[in-house]
Amino acid sequence: MVIDTFVIPNVHAGVFPAIAGTAGTEMLGALGIVESFSVASLVEAADAAVKTARVTLLEIRLAMALGGKAFATMTGDVAAVTAAVDAAASVCAERGLLVNRVVIPNPRKELMKELI
Repeated sequence: MVIDTFVIPNVHAGVFPAIAGTAGTEMLGALGIVESFSVASLVEAADAAVKTARVTLLEIRLAMALGGKAFATMTGDVAAVTAAVDAAASVCAERGLLVNRVVIPNPRKELMKELI
């Protein structure tokens, strides 16, 4: 049973390191998280996020032990993260696959250490 599909003609370069878990950043700012019921919609959403605003994808976690769900984390300044999360959430919501989204303007350093 196919739940979702996508084609991204020009994938942003930041998507691949985030999927591989090798993305990094020197600047940690606000934290944005978007969760989807579909791996496909989340990858497309993460691509939309980094194309919408100046954010760095920290990680795209795909479906392993998540019951088919996926989530993406990103960082940048509050306005950029908010715009990126809005864009990503919109992609997932259009398909009825958005689980949740959040922007944390000033996350604790301990939380950020766990994410990177």
